[in-house]
Amino acid sequence: MDERKVKRIYHPPAVPASDLFKGGKPRRVAAYARVSTASDEQLNSVEAQKDYFAKLIHQRPGWIFVGVYADEGITGTSINRREAFNRMVTDALAGNIDLIVTKSISRFARNTVDTLNTIRQLKAANVEVFFEKENIYTMDSKGEFLITLLSSIAEEESRSISENVKWG
Repeated sequence: MDERKVKRIYHPPAVPASDLFKGGKPRRVAAYARVSTASDEQLNSVEAQKDYFAKLIHQRPGWIFVGVYADEGITGTSINRREAFNRMVTDALAGNIDLIVTKSISRFARNTVDTLNTIRQLKAANVEVFFEKENIYTMDSKGEFLITLLSSIAEEESRSISENVKWG
């Protein structure tokens, strides 16, 4: 019997050509990753996220890799103790980042007010955020409505999980 080998080939998600270059110049791109516990499994997850985003950004023509900011073992319900997140926002507001890529709204933040305030600050500084899972760019006209809706769901999910843990 023939032995078959399967090789996994990395295929980054499709990004419209218009999103690769803004204003005719390359975009400085950073990624944000977060895991909420410090378990070995979660720490492996954050390393996998870092590798994934580094490959994604390096493979895009017109994207310049700035770095991956990652918080490990930190809850998403408040931005106060998320050092990497706050450093990333500071770097973006200082003009060092044009685009932030993250896995999902719930990885970015699970607090609707924090999410919207941060996104509005970044937008005012002409910094865009792309939420990969939801396929939302914050500079898109429908972006803020969808982010508000999905962020509220993520916040409630976090609250529910916390309540279940307390009951357990």
